[in-house]
Amino acid sequence: MKRAVLLDTSFLVALERETANREKGPARAFLPLLRGRRLVVSVVTVEELLEGAADGEVAFASLQRFAVQGLHLAQARRCALLQRRSARRLGENDAWLVATAESLDADVVGADRSAFERLGSRYLRFR
Repeated sequence: MKRAVLLDTSFLVALERETANREKGPARAFLPLLRGRRLVVSVVTVEELLEGAADGEVAFASLQRFAVQGLHLAQARRCALLQRRSARRLGENDAWLVATAESLDADVVGADRSAFERLGSRYLRFR
């Protein structure tokens, strides 16, 4: 079975814009590479999308096609460990996403190399 993929906000925002504009940009071009894999969004990503959305209901509806991963004790412990051991702390949301990816043994699709480079080959940069 293929590893799950945790979708970062940067990917989802680009995907929605490209879809709305009917253009094949980097997110839509990357999408076929994810075929057959379980697509997951964190509740952290849900919050980021809803916070920046012009229409919260439309944004929320667009997330219904993905599995949503909550934050639990496993992610909290992993996040604390990541931040404590790091010489360079991540932003809080990025730390939660890395901890979630590690606890799920998932890859991360995004466009923020500095936030996700610690995942090595499990970071899938879409642009």
